[in-house]
Amino acid sequence: MATELTNPQTDRASLSPSGSVFEISKAVTFEAAHFMGGKPEGHPYRNLHGHSFRLEASVRGCVKPGEEWVEDFSHLTCMLNEVATKLDHQLLNDIDGLAVPTLERVCLWVAKELKPSLPGLSRISLSRPSLNESCTLDLTQAS
Repeated sequence: MATELTNPQTDRASLSPSGSVFEISKAVTFEAAHFMGGKPEGHPYRNLHGHSFRLEASVRGCVKPGEEWVEDFSHLTCMLNEVATKLDHQLLNDIDGLAVPTLERVCLWVAKELKPSLPGLSRISLSRPSLNESCTLDLTQAS
């Protein structure tokens, strides 16, 4: 059964995103290897090993005037893919800034890469789905 608008003029306005704050997210995946140097002999993270990663970035804000969205998903996707390409099938330890490639440091590295092109960047989440491990960097909190 279709819902009828009581007053098309006022009901349409109630769907206006004006003044509301939204957070949109996009996720991509990549494969990479790493090791945790400095761990004691026999520690499982000391040896070179790889993971499948899921990287998600979120942009928070009000709908841009005249654009009807917080951020163009195609722009968010493009920026996220550019970053994932830099990490995909790489030894993370060899990437400048990731000598110790913990999930926390990779989140910080990704945020640094994305922030110039996504000023509303609010959150970075990085996970290793096969291990049920994840880390989220909240960029809305003061440091």
